[in-house]
Amino acid sequence: MSGGALREPWHSLRRQREAASFGMWLFLASEALLFGGLILAFIATRWFHPAAFAAAGREADIVYGTANTLLLLTSSLTMAVGAQAARAELPQLAGRALGLTLALGLAFLCLKGLEWRTDLAKGLWPGPGFALEQPAARVAFAFYWLLTGLHGLHLLGGLSAIAWLAGQAVLGRRPWRSPAFEAAALYWHLIDVVWVFLYPLLYLDGRAA
Repeated sequence: MSGGALREPWHSLRRQREAASFGMWLFLASEALLFGGLILAFIATRWFHPAAFAAAGREADIVYGTANTLLLLTSSLTMAVGAQAARAELPQLAGRALGLTLALGLAFLCLKGLEWRTDLAKGLWPGPGFALEQPAARVAFAFYWLLTGLHGLHLLGGLSAIAWLAGQAVLGRRPWRSPAFEAAALYWHLIDVVWVFLYPLLYLDGRAA
């Protein structure tokens, strides 16, 4: 029984779920190319300016970065629980898990906003009046703002998708068994994986004794 989750042109919920998963993986591959290219550019540039990039890494606020890492890793767990609960048609568990995911994601964005405000107050915007002396440190912080800003936009998109799907399910406009929840979970996990790469690159460089 599809429970209303089956959509045209699919003849079985299994095939519909496989198609949704395949389509999402193709989309994630394009997103991985985007972030992967930027991360490789960061690593290549750092190779030529290790001291300046290390100095920039020491200026990044590791408290905010670590707190946001914990928030995202926890949200990955709650999103997985929510998607599996939705597939098993456990609406109360699914709703609570997805609600926690939304709360954790919003907390991440709030902390990131506070961190950006602190960075601006410290003169870490790569423009006139930049706080660090090394010219290449300006490039490092250009990468910092680009990567964290792009990641934040993706996270905001993920939050919007989860809120929309959960709202439809609560209002009875979308069955909890819809494959869309699992597709949204895949996207959310990509956001988390990208941050797992950004955290050591942007926050831990230059801090080792």
